[in-house]
Amino acid sequence: MTKVWENEKLICIEEKDVQYIQFKKLLEYPEIKHCYTLRKNLNFPPIYKNEQLLKQSYRKICDCLNLDYTKVIKPHQTHTTNVEIVNEVKSLENVDGLLTNKAGLTLLTTSADCISLLLYDPIKKVIGSIHSGWRGTLAGMCKSTINKMIEGFNSNTEDIICCICPSIRKCCFEVDEDVKNVFYEKYKNLPEIKDIIIKDEIKEGKQKYKIDTVKINICLLKDLGLKEENIIDSNICTVCHSDKFHSYRVGKEASGRNAAIVSLN
Repeated sequence: MTKVWENEKLICIEEKDVQYIQFKKLLEYPEIKHCYTLRKNLNFPPIYKNEQLLKQSYRKICDCLNLDYTKVIKPHQTHTTNVEIVNEVKSLENVDGLLTNKAGLTLLTTSADCISLLLYDPIKKVIGSIHSGWRGTLAGMCKSTINKMIEGFNSNTEDIICCICPSIRKCCFEVDEDVKNVFYEKYKNLPEIKDIIIKDEIKEGKQKYKIDTVKINICLLKDLGLKEENIIDSNICTVCHSDKFHSYRVGKEASGRNAAIVSLN
């Protein structure tokens, strides 16, 4: 195991020819294991695209984290706000978030520019792995998830830790007027809206805008009652660092997928 780099929030590890990052906040809790994968020798494509490659990546990363790769639960994600509480390994369709309080299960969601959230309630011992792209963010995926934790496990929002993994950032999330308008209509009452949506360049006669979907999630999480110190943002853009992370905006249909992984011992 080799430390590639670290900062005040993150540590990047290289082990057995793969790389992954971990949040220092979550490393304070020895009862859980977690990571967000980099692209070096790891790719977690949808099962229908390449099941063999997917399972090879399961084995590689689970070997690094000392997890049982046969206990991985990965849903078929379709940009919904559907969050499932899981108690056993199963196939899940149209699910973009996983929660459990069962030890031994490994929750895994994938992304390639979309936001991945890793969640932990250290009081109720509940973990979560969540996928929230721009559609999920627009629809309030983080709100659906936190409400599910409250309803399903009686979690207190002040106890919940949320780590925001590498994703596309405001610097690279360029949209047209139509997408800008739906975000503005949904979130115009946020005090930070002027920073969240900014006017960008005109390209080919079209006005472009940039949207900070990470900040939207942070605002929503705070409104739900999470403490500011329990919301940890990686501050890494997958597009700017597409040499390190799979990025759909860079790789298009050929893009691979990164994985957000968490397991309760």
